[in-house]
Amino acid sequence: MSIKRRVVVKLSGSIFDLDDCVERIRGYADLFKEMINNNTQAVVVAGGGKEARRYIDTARIFGADESSLDELGLEISRLNARLLIYAMGNSAYPYVPRDLQEVSIAVESNKAVVTGGLHPGQSTNATSALIAERIKASMFINATDVDGIYTADPRINKDAKLIKRVSVKELLTMLMNEKFNAGTYELMDIVALKIIERSKIPTRVIKASVENIRLVIDGYDIGTQILP
Repeated sequence: MSIKRRVVVKLSGSIFDLDDCVERIRGYADLFKEMINNNTQAVVVAGGGKEARRYIDTARIFGADESSLDELGLEISRLNARLLIYAMGNSAYPYVPRDLQEVSIAVESNKAVVTGGLHPGQSTNATSALIAERIKASMFINATDVDGIYTADPRINKDAKLIKRVSVKELLTMLMNEKFNAGTYELMDIVALKIIERSKIPTRVIKASVENIRLVIDGYDIGTQILP
């Protein structure tokens, strides 16, 4: 099978909330299998989510240093990645890559590839952008808990407006001037933006759902488009 294009998808860690994740993960697994059948290879980066925060908060109480907490978060994101791999069966590369070189090797399988974080101290958004750069992805989709990038955090500010298109330079200025509050930084950090800018990676921030990812893959204009 010849892969026509590669797409990097960062999946919010909330998707892997173990309280009710089975059908949700199965839905994403079916989507990524469908993409492979359509000659589009997904390289998925799983976030750590609630479980990672629980482990990190508990380890912090026991006195773990911040670098150790970063490593703990990486391990939880990799466990989440394994859940998605199991759900995809033979359509997925069977191992979770732990660095960029392993990702490069994994994509040659022409199967869906699922990883977690790669480096302590680096967000999964920055990791996703680096992977997109390394594998020459045609698109980076950041699937989050909100509909895109807003002028403020829409979860706490009802007057926040969705930004349909924004340049990397504009986003960097907004971040530098702290026009986003802390709850919004997770959508795209400075390191990720710099990578998107230098490699001119087409990037879109959307609310995580199987249907939304499918729409973006098919070229629909939803969420926020980041212009390199």
